[in-house]
Amino acid sequence: MQDSSCKLIIENAFKKYWGVIIACMITPALLYAVLQILPTHDDWCSTTTPDFRPFFIKEHFFFFGYHWRPFDTWIGYIAGRNPKVVYPTFNHLLVVGGHLLCTVTVYKLLLVLGFKQFSRNLATLCFFVLPATMATATAIDSQNQVYALTCDMIAFLLYIKMKRARYIVWILLIFLATLFKENGLMWALIGPILAFGFDFIDQKTLKKDLLIGIGIMVLYALAITIMPKDITIHPDYEPGVMKVVANVVKFLFSTFITVDYIYLLHAPSRNLLWAIVSLFFTLPFLYLIWVKNIRSMIGKKMLCILISMVIAVGPHLLTVFSMMHTYAGLSLLIIMMAYGIDNCQQTKKSIITAFILFMTTSLAIDAHLIHESIKSGLVGKKMAQEAIQKTGKPVKSVYVIIIEDDYPKLSSFCVIPNEAFGWGIAAQYETNYQWPEIIEDTTIERSADAIRKAKELGLETLNQQQYKCIWIVDHEHIDVIKR
Repeated sequence: MQDSSCKLIIENAFKKYWGVIIACMITPALLYAVLQILPTHDDWCSTTTPDFRPFFIKEHFFFFGYHWRPFDTWIGYIAGRNPKVVYPTFNHLLVVGGHLLCTVTVYKLLLVLGFKQFSRNLATLCFFVLPATMATATAIDSQNQVYALTCDMIAFLLYIKMKRARYIVWILLIFLATLFKENGLMWALIGPILAFGFDFIDQKTLKKDLLIGIGIMVLYALAITIMPKDITIHPDYEPGVMKVVANVVKFLFSTFITVDYIYLLHAPSRNLLWAIVSLFFTLPFLYLIWVKNIRSMIGKKMLCILISMVIAVGPHLLTVFSMMHTYAGLSLLIIMMAYGIDNCQQTKKSIITAFILFMTTSLAIDAHLIHESIKSGLVGKKMAQEAIQKTGKPVKSVYVIIIEDDYPKLSSFCVIPNEAFGWGIAAQYETNYQWPEIIEDTTIERSADAIRKAKELGLETLNQQQYKCIWIVDHEHIDVIKR
């Protein structure tokens, strides 16, 4: 009797939550694969890298450098206690665990918004496996994006469900999301717009709450203005019309089209046949839920979802946009997807068949993206080991001369070798940050005699006795000049 009762409970739970359950079942395999990814590119420069300074310093609590992200600096502090053990394993655990938590929150969001059981499960599972999420789920420093979005969605759920103190809780959670990452602030506007689109508030309340949202943004700007800070404006953040146009194109492509991006966009890896095959197998599902019934989707709900999505990714469209930045708008994409499934005129069998094709192809693309990320990390590791071996013994200071590399880059998946090497920082990681203590770098143009020029510059720098060793980086090869 007990066995049949337990079996019934399990069956009912699976029927209701199968999208979340399958995501949980996939998570161990995703985590196993992701744990093999080593730091590359800006992983070496982010504030989540091992930090050996004391905890109670202003940089760990206030605006420092490009951002006000105290949680990132605390992760860096934890990593600094035992880098070889903690970094980047701890980061990966936070990101993958956070991605699963975010997926569960997406399911709850779709439930509260009133979508059918079939739609919310299908859309939730899509969120977890979408290749568009992989640039975030596989990144070492992207926990800020994952937890900012999670906090924002929880803030929205409490905003529409609570009666008492809902504005206080909403504002506090929006600020918490923003301390993870600045684009968390955008939900101060998204919340009221989305609530209005799904008839949780009327037009009068919308106007009032949008004013409150703007007030939240003003408070955040004021807090940055009055706090102790050391602000550096990143050159990539400088606005420009053509940059915005390019970012919009990237956003539309990486968000609304599912294809093997590496086979399509990365020249050394290009395989147009497989890229077309991946597109061919993912298009039927997207066509059925969006294109086939587009007329039935036009209305207030869809308009508010689209406006919310533009607001969510707006900061990235105006500054820097790469594949990992799609994550900020993906919960809105999933709402749009659930809305499309709810309104789909096709039979459930047709949707399931198209979804299985979509899911299988997405998982294959995910595996490829992860594989290339692992390869990029191993390139940096190999270069670090080569530099250490050729240097022979610990040195205090190193000058790194990088010969400009025309190897194409694709997000965090296919990384330029000198960036995988971290401009020398990967060698510090390999020695558990024992040496070299000081690393400076410069880049020279690639030419027929670039190696000769690099060696001349290296000898000249070495003769100034400011550095103990010179590392010359030529693609994946390291040459060492030492005293």
